[in-house]
Amino acid sequence: MSSAEDIEIRLFLDAIFLRYHYDFRRYSMASLKRRIAAAKAHLGCETVSALQEKLLHDPDTFTRLLQYLTIQVSDMFRDPAFFRAMRERVIPELETYPSLKIWIAGCSNGEELYSFAILLREEGLLDRTMLYATDINPEALRKAEAGIYALDRIASFTENHRLSGARCSLSDYYSAAYGSAVFDRSLRKNVVFTDHSLATDSVFAEVQVVSCRNVLIYFDRMLQDRALGLVKDALCRRGFLGLGAKETLQFSAQAESFRELSLSDRWYQKC
Repeated sequence: MSSAEDIEIRLFLDAIFLRYHYDFRRYSMASLKRRIAAAKAHLGCETVSALQEKLLHDPDTFTRLLQYLTIQVSDMFRDPAFFRAMRERVIPELETYPSLKIWIAGCSNGEELYSFAILLREEGLLDRTMLYATDINPEALRKAEAGIYALDRIASFTENHRLSGARCSLSDYYSAAYGSAVFDRSLRKNVVFTDHSLATDSVFAEVQVVSCRNVLIYFDRMLQDRALGLVKDALCRRGFLGLGAKETLQFSAQAESFRELSLSDRWYQKC
């Protein structure tokens, strides 16, 4: 039998979908419970039902709630071996294309996007590449477009960049001011920032690469299969898919559409 809280959460997720057209109903329940508990505490609600009432009658509550329901934790060049494998295994094939399109799905605050842009510049491909940076959180997209990060994060970004096989210093790509690092505007010259939901939206372009890292771990199996179906449809033949370190295509309904390019680094290629 479902607990009262489980029923409240199901109704709460239905309310979000019906009122704001954001669909969290197939997200991992364990993860959602933790995030909803945090939202209740910070928004002063004793129960999920109280949070739902506030949500339905105050649009500002939903804007604040999105900060809890979506995960905005990342690093530049996170898992450096992933980016080293991209340089060694993916870039040589991308160099054969006259122009490129790359989709950064679930771009969060932009760390992954700038990692790709910097790597592509170092490999001489950025000027002929269009990057699509998508997320369901408008505030995250605004932060990604601004490209401003706290200086105390730069040391870890710099070390990750070095371990990725960097050809120069990360400091070449940003300027420091007032306790922040501001990344060069030229890195986002060919970037389209737009909201997109892997739960409800459709494919919007044919691309050569999709980075969908540390997104699937927050979905249940049905939504994982839907998201990977979108990725498969978006990728051109022999296009590349990058996943997070804890994610895999194994047991997915889309597994047979891909071959393992570098399994340890979570790179796959569409058959």
